[in-house]
Amino acid sequence: MRLRSPVVGILAAGLITGRLAAQEPDGREIYRNECRSCHGANGVPSQHSREQYPKVASFADSAFFDGRSQDSIIAVLRHGVGQDMKSMRDKLQPEEMRAVAAFIRTLARRRGPAPQ
Repeated sequence: MRLRSPVVGILAAGLITGRLAAQEPDGREIYRNECRSCHGANGVPSQHSREQYPKVASFADSAFFDGRSQDSIIAVLRHGVGQDMKSMRDKLQPEEMRAVAAFIRTLARRRGPAPQ
């Protein structure tokens, strides 16, 4: 019986880890596709969005996140808020909502160019 080298085991473990990581949703990409049109590329709503939805949230202001848990942000994605923020339950899976909720928190700290 021939033993495999440790390098083969390490490579196999890396492939498995890479596959698992590849399956995690990309909150940035989901935000870009589903949220950017109202909340802006950097989390700052455009003037047009503010006129159309006066209560639209700005994620660039860290004060928005004061007192808001990750679960409360996910609840807004799941259920919506009033007439302005529609529920995303039919568009996003729970793990995608978690990824978006985590991503928008980074917008309050981000300085520099908009996410592409």
